[in-house]
Amino acid sequence: MGSIFADFDSSSVALALGLAMFAGWAFGLWLGRRLRIGEGEVTVSKFEDGSLALMGLLLAFTFSMAIAKHDQRRLMVVADSNSIGDFYTCASLLKEPVRTELRTVTRDYTKLRADLGGKRVDDATFESALRQMQVMQNQMTALVYQAITAGTPIAVSLTNALNGVTSSHATRLAAVRDRLPATIVWLLLVSAVGSSMLVGREQGRSDKPDVAGTICFIVLVSFAVYVTMDLNQPDRGLITVSQEPMQHLLSSMTQ
Repeated sequence: MGSIFADFDSSSVALALGLAMFAGWAFGLWLGRRLRIGEGEVTVSKFEDGSLALMGLLLAFTFSMAIAKHDQRRLMVVADSNSIGDFYTCASLLKEPVRTELRTVTRDYTKLRADLGGKRVDDATFESALRQMQVMQNQMTALVYQAITAGTPIAVSLTNALNGVTSSHATRLAAVRDRLPATIVWLLLVSAVGSSMLVGREQGRSDKPDVAGTICFIVLVSFAVYVTMDLNQPDRGLITVSQEPMQHLLSSMTQ
């Protein structure tokens, strides 16, 4: 859905990055020792500081994008819940039998959306659920048309509420499918590995390797990338979008 990294677990990406960074550091350490001029004649290089600064900037930028997309998905759940709630209220003002039929379809539609957003599903299940939602939206449209032709006095409000339901569905779907661009993620990963290699090279040239510090640095960067990738995967992972607004709306419908 929009990025190659959406197909891999965030833990796998973070683990692969950690191993790649350690391998890059080890290679840089070996290279630095080979390039060492001699004791006391090590030249000072700014490439290490520059690469670390660039990696930090990319990490902050990528994390900011990921958290913004996560917040957008959360807001879309609230907006979706509000639009369905408004439509359900309008349906409750109609005459029978349209009122019961439209309320039933709306309740089933809400339950499907709440269930879909609260668990991890594969692409086939997701597409099947989207087709079911489309069928329900068609049923809503047919029932609204039936109510309007019967002369309901809330025709305008009912039509606007139906438009709100379909519009919020499209907006929420776009937010779910909006992922971090693969090029930005690749740039971050390459920058992290390159920075580790330069750090290892400088440590090798000075013959003062800091294994413990390097491991801590790699773990911290890998964990930050893990959180960023987890935010980029709304259908899996530990950080999910709360479905409480939809669940609360569904409970009010069954009362």
